[in-house]
Amino acid sequence: MAHSQNSLGTVVPSTPTTPRPKVVVFGLGGTIAMTSRAGEGVTPTLSADDLVNAVPGLASTGIDIEVVDFRRRPGASLTFADVAALATTAARELAAGASGVVVTQGTDTIEETAYLLDLLHQRPEPVVVTGAMRNPTMAGADGPANLLAAIQTAASPAAHDQGCLVVVADEIHAARRVTKTHSTSVATFRSPDTGPIGYMTEGAVTLLTRVPCRLTIPTPSHAEHARVGLYTVSLDDDTTLLNAIGQHCDGLVVAGFGVGHVPEPLVQPLTTLAARIPVVLTSRTPAGPTLTRTYGFPGSERDLLTRGLIPAGWLHPYKARILLRTLLAAQAKPQDIAPAFAVAGNLDEPSSWPWPKPTLTGDRTEETAAHA
Repeated sequence: MAHSQNSLGTVVPSTPTTPRPKVVVFGLGGTIAMTSRAGEGVTPTLSADDLVNAVPGLASTGIDIEVVDFRRRPGASLTFADVAALATTAARELAAGASGVVVTQGTDTIEETAYLLDLLHQRPEPVVVTGAMRNPTMAGADGPANLLAAIQTAASPAAHDQGCLVVVADEIHAARRVTKTHSTSVATFRSPDTGPIGYMTEGAVTLLTRVPCRLTIPTPSHAEHARVGLYTVSLDDDTTLLNAIGQHCDGLVVAGFGVGHVPEPLVQPLTTLAARIPVVLTSRTPAGPTLTRTYGFPGSERDLLTRGLIPAGWLHPYKARILLRTLLAAQAKPQDIAPAFAVAGNLDEPSSWPWPKPTLTGDRTEETAAHA
């Protein structure tokens, strides 16, 4: 222990100083970083440094900030390779001593990129994704407030072991549950099945619940190679589009009616596809699970599962596609894909996660609610 001498010459122990938290902000572009020239639409032009410098009150938080201008693209143009590279770079920063990581990007794809980061993020420190619905040229731009809340969340020990989080409008959402629900509203991000896990209140993180476990997959070396389609069924659907899509896919996610139903003409093509590639059954409904044993007519969830389709449970279509593509890109064994979906979709216990074993976080609230 270090010592110092007071005015009387007495040697006294020095009070150790607590190191300031450090957060690394990765800029990927998106609305939060967009400006325009006269008469033209907005495009990503601002750097991550520009965004951080525009945040009121950040200097008084006591958080050291490092910025990385990682990409400068609209959210719609981000790729699996971009996110995999980001996960690797973020892990290096955290291993070097950063308290947490913040990612700024376009809101179009946050619900997908955040879940991919959640699957690839192995460390306990938080990775927090945020963005903005109003670009910096608009009155009431929400980017600075969202970025401030995201940085404070990333620096908080309370956010450890929660994987990737999405922080928008002072709400803290688990990446596995959050979705974009409105095309223009600043209150667009919701977790329909569970609600947010916490809030940013008076500059502090308050978590009302915690994710029950961490489900992670090693970063694939060829993230761009697995082709996974998403097919949404609709009224009086026929086989034309399904047949056209299926022949080009390494895996397929089907967004069915209600609890997982499809029109009867699609049953045989799906049976044929499921014998060749993994086909995951989800619901196109915004909230609620895909069932497994309630209905028995041709094209019902029970009928389709007997034909080899994989139930996604509480995992919704966009998330299911992220999980399936990540598993395939990581060369998961075919027999491990259904168990992975059973755990990710809250249909089975975390101990059934095939690879690697999950990290329990000590709060099974979400899991219990999903099984109720």
